[in-house]
Amino acid sequence: MKSVRLYLQLIRWDRPAGWLLLLWPTLSALWVAAGGFPGWHLLLVFTLGTILMRSAGCCVNDVADREFDKHVKRTAQRPVTSGALSVGAALRFGALLAIAAFALVLTTNAVTVVWSFAALAVALVYPYAKRYVSMPQAVLGVAFSFGIPMAFSAVRGGPAWQVFSAAGWAGFSLAAWWQSVPPLAWLLLLGNLFWVLAYDTEYAMVDRDDDLKIGMKTSAITLGRFDVVGVMAFYAIYLLIWLLALEPYVQGAIFYVAIGVAALQALWHWTLIRNRQRDGCFKAFRLNHWVGFAVFVGVAGGSYAFG
Repeated sequence: MKSVRLYLQLIRWDRPAGWLLLLWPTLSALWVAAGGFPGWHLLLVFTLGTILMRSAGCCVNDVADREFDKHVKRTAQRPVTSGALSVGAALRFGALLAIAAFALVLTTNAVTVVWSFAALAVALVYPYAKRYVSMPQAVLGVAFSFGIPMAFSAVRGGPAWQVFSAAGWAGFSLAAWWQSVPPLAWLLLLGNLFWVLAYDTEYAMVDRDDDLKIGMKTSAITLGRFDVVGVMAFYAIYLLIWLLALEPYVQGAIFYVAIGVAALQALWHWTLIRNRQRDGCFKAFRLNHWVGFAVFVGVAGGSYAFG
């Protein structure tokens, strides 16, 4: 039982906010791409796949950061950092989770399978971006947003299970791969990237003092005294891009109400982070999934003419 608890701790099982931050934009993209409910198969694939890949990412991240995490109060007792789990055990578990997620992708279509390799590559790069990139949260933003183009390709790339047939790959080409994701998906990815910048900067504000001591690069350090202004600007850009991108396709008021509710939540987060206190910044980060949920409700509740 002790080993089970360690593995659950490794993947942050007691902190579902992490995978919810990935889930809501991915499901929103599924609804938009399908022009409504995407079907139980794709809903299951992307929900379970999101949980599995986020968990696998935690394994890789903790291995990559184990020497840095020793010097950060919040992370010093993580299983790999504390030595309770070995590096090999964490990597094997992460690989197992990633394989399970890939098995789910294999039930979609050829183009989505190929996109999954691009998503994996970005996810593996992120833990090391914190050493070299002034705002590694931008890399995380791409990694956390890759469910969006994959959702579009899963809906538009052909029927499920075709990946197992020769016919499913017969018409595959780089052009077909790229065209499986329309410009709208990339615009939504860009907007979502700014949401990730907002909430992960809040997260980075919690550890700023420790990160400065160990030489870690974060957006909170790069923005300096403009961190709070930056977070609010990121929220505004995120919501504005999604509003303008989806406005041509939405019918009914619920989407606009949902965007308004998300904006009010962002304003509330300003009250939590404006004094830069650890508890307030961490609370704002932890509750960010409700911003994504509000937008998803607006997307799912609206009527879309895209699919």
